[in-house]
Amino acid sequence: MDAVKAGISQTAATAAPVIVTGGAGFIGSNFVLEWLAAGKGPVINLDKLTYAGNPENLASVANDPNYTFVHGDICDGELVAKIFADHKPRAILHFAAESHVDRSILGPEAFLKTNIDGTFALLKAARAYYDTLAGEEKERFRFLHVSTDEVYGTLEPEDPAFHENTPYAPNSPYAASKAASDHLVRAWVHTYGLPAMITNCSNNYGPHHFPEKLIPLMISNAQKGKPLPVYGDGQQVRDWLYVVDHCKAIMTVLEKGKPGETYNVGGGNQRTNLDVVNTLCALLDELVPDSPYKPHAQLITYVADRPGHDRRYAIDARKLEGELGWRAQESFETGLRKTVEWYLANKEWVEHVTSGAYQQWMDKNYGSREAVAEGTR
Repeated sequence: MDAVKAGISQTAATAAPVIVTGGAGFIGSNFVLEWLAAGKGPVINLDKLTYAGNPENLASVANDPNYTFVHGDICDGELVAKIFADHKPRAILHFAAESHVDRSILGPEAFLKTNIDGTFALLKAARAYYDTLAGEEKERFRFLHVSTDEVYGTLEPEDPAFHENTPYAPNSPYAASKAASDHLVRAWVHTYGLPAMITNCSNNYGPHHFPEKLIPLMISNAQKGKPLPVYGDGQQVRDWLYVVDHCKAIMTVLEKGKPGETYNVGGGNQRTNLDVVNTLCALLDELVPDSPYKPHAQLITYVADRPGHDRRYAIDARKLEGELGWRAQESFETGLRKTVEWYLANKEWVEHVTSGAYQQWMDKNYGSREAVAEGTR
């Protein structure tokens, strides 16, 4: 097992740890930081460190005695079983996933392996571990699977928002692989009695977001005077959720959620992609007054739409709010300002993650997309 441990062993800690998969990624790293800041006990971070997994995200807690990093693949059943046996966790929070729709279109195989096979390996190990528990340890154990609203497909403009009983209708290889993983978790609950829960979230944004996604990509490109590629007519609607609000929602579900239940997590902020980009440009005009690229909106370039692009997502989070008492704390305006300020203050982080293989992928994905003429949008 290739393992790197930061700080003292978990055996010196007083509380049973939780396992976080994909804890070096965007949402996972924010969760680890929030978890430790809240003093909720030890955390074991299992991450393969693919292109989107960045140890720099967790540099501030690298020496925290409650933090342990294990470099490994969730598909490695032997490794996962050993982590369960060695650390005897009270919960596993499963963030690890291939998550970028464009990458799933260009290369779906990795999505099937990580999102389906990886989830199966975790469920298998968790079930075996759960069957060894007794008493209070068995009563409190939880498996929390973090998923996406994309499993529900797309909405028409006047359709009600996705709720927990919305039928699944995934439209991309990524969404299909996440839908499959959700179904596996559900099956392990109903067939084997594993106390698992699922959360389906809307589009996250915030610090440490890999710059292939819309918001960080636009911030990065705008600072360099590069085109801001907007797919199609830019009228695709997303419900934006600040990542820290999402992390707090997951903590709430872990603490108060009912095994076997699904909870939708949304920010209540529906915006078109074009509106998001224009708002970002206005923020950059304000926060970088000396930029030679002002007004940044002049950099917006419309490009050919992605295949099967879902038109609208929206989340109905009333179950989570009403039953468990969670509320999003950030509006889109406050969250976006915090996000832009973080990226402006962490240009070195951006440079580190946007070199080499990332740039090659960007060229492959966007280089083949022709600009869309003004009259054809």
